[in-house]
Amino acid sequence: MFYCHIFDFFPVKNLLQGLLYYVSLPFIYLLSAIPFPLLYLLSDGVYILMYHLIRYRRGVVRLNLVRSFPEKTQKEIREIESRFYRYFCDLFLETFKTLTISKKSMVKHCSFQPETQAIFDQLAVENQSFMVVMGHFGNWEWGGNTFSICCRHQLYVIYHPLSNKYFNGLVYRMRTRFGTRLIAMKDTLRDMLNNRSALTATAFIADQSPLPDRAYWMSFLNQDTPIFLGIEKIALKIRYPIVYITIRRVKRGYYTVFAERIELPLSLQRSGTITEIHTRRLESDIRSQPENWLWTHRRWKHQRPK
Repeated sequence: MFYCHIFDFFPVKNLLQGLLYYVSLPFIYLLSAIPFPLLYLLSDGVYILMYHLIRYRRGVVRLNLVRSFPEKTQKEIREIESRFYRYFCDLFLETFKTLTISKKSMVKHCSFQPETQAIFDQLAVENQSFMVVMGHFGNWEWGGNTFSICCRHQLYVIYHPLSNKYFNGLVYRMRTRFGTRLIAMKDTLRDMLNNRSALTATAFIADQSPLPDRAYWMSFLNQDTPIFLGIEKIALKIRYPIVYITIRRVKRGYYTVFAERIELPLSLQRSGTITEIHTRRLESDIRSQPENWLWTHRRWKHQRPK
């Protein structure tokens, strides 16, 4: 999802996509290689450009914030909005860092809480594969990198391939550089069943927008919201435990990963129980650090079917 936002800046097709890609590639690697202090100085400039001049998706962000936090004043909403765009610009440039950052630096900038490492280590001792559920919160790309560096499980990330094959290849290299593997969303269940003999962790980002007639509907951030039910269905089908992950921004350029194991009941009284648990966890995270969620996403573009 975040990569779709990045490449909104490159809205060309066919042969022009290749030309733009090869022209952009040296600058992308230059961004990746510059020291962090210079990177964040550049991010300050990008913030001015995107927030004050281009006003990138400000209408979407403002509407999302107003509807999500009706109890907040106009001044408070604008403060969150401004902090969000600063975080968003940092995240934009931090993502490119994945191309050249060392393992040592990666773990320094995105680290596990000790209890989090203990959860993953225990699952490895039990030889238990599991599913990861998270949102577009903090720096989820760095969180995946750190997991692949520090954990015994083979990490698979569910993703949507980009229509631009050139930038899709770049994204693939960025995400797999430390050993993470990718699964196209349409192949999720098939590939998970094929990998059952291996020790795996399969990561789902749960705060995207499913088709309204296939979604589980619930109140989320004060709004009627469609939620993917597939995570719950897959977990119950293959009986994998679910681990909810939060990636909190500690300070600029530094994140900490927190994990919580969600136990699957032997049977459910109703569909949606597990879905509501991990969605409420994400809602709590967003309320605690509202500027660190991806507000540019048109999360509420669908209406509940009647």
